[in-house]
Amino acid sequence: MPELPEVETVRRGLEPSMSGAVITRADVNRPDLRWPFPDKMAERLTGARVLQLRRRSKYILADLDTTETLLIHLGMSGRMTVSGDPLGQFVHEHPNLIKHDHVVFHMDNGARVTFNDPRRFGAMDLLDTATAEMHPLLAKIGPEPLGNDFNETHLAKVLKTKNTPIKTALLDQSLIAGLGNIYVCEALFRAGLNPTVKAKDITSKKITALVPIIREILLEAIEAGGSSLKDFRQAGGDLGYFQHSFRVYDREGENCATPDCTSAVQRITQSGRSTFFCPTCQS
Repeated sequence: MPELPEVETVRRGLEPSMSGAVITRADVNRPDLRWPFPDKMAERLTGARVLQLRRRSKYILADLDTTETLLIHLGMSGRMTVSGDPLGQFVHEHPNLIKHDHVVFHMDNGARVTFNDPRRFGAMDLLDTATAEMHPLLAKIGPEPLGNDFNETHLAKVLKTKNTPIKTALLDQSLIAGLGNIYVCEALFRAGLNPTVKAKDITSKKITALVPIIREILLEAIEAGGSSLKDFRQAGGDLGYFQHSFRVYDREGENCATPDCTSAVQRITQSGRSTFFCPTCQS
């Protein structure tokens, strides 16, 4: 499932074609994805101007001049692709629609934005912009890891009472927004933290070091266009390439990337998810 860097990459890819433009027509080609679309979604979107595109955790939010906000979640296989972009960044001609092109936005600048989702784990909803942050999907999300509210003081405070492993705690969206399995594994490796250590037992020194490491990895991944493992593609159709920089994730049995370390990357299961780590560097 796309994590913060992948969602931010898609948001940035959509911005030139959607931000400030009017949705001249919205085609909604099925009644639902993960849950039913809001009532009369096509009609409510048609004629609306996109004031801004922003991201909250793993959600893309399009604020409209109708005082509503379109919430988009890519799910496991959702893709948003752009064609006919007048800025010349993407494909100029609109391709024929294909199976699983569930929602299509026709923009007044000539761009077409298509949401394709074979597995239909994605979602869209329309929220009242003034109260959007109170929506059940957004209300309990923690601070953005790239924002000022995520700092050593916050992380120390939320971890000190957590009796769960540090890996599990960092995946808790109520503590930190947008972190997923890939980037938590990579951050713990760079920080030299064993993923099984209880969160409350992490020293203040280690917490102080972990905050900038998390930011560093996320920014590197965004710069690389995210990670493409199965379904993820950028808005222009290109693959991300941060997967080529993985030091532990999905490298079970391979030699540790740390020079002079003779250990192999191991995989364990935590909370139903694979955790990859070096038993020596993260002892």
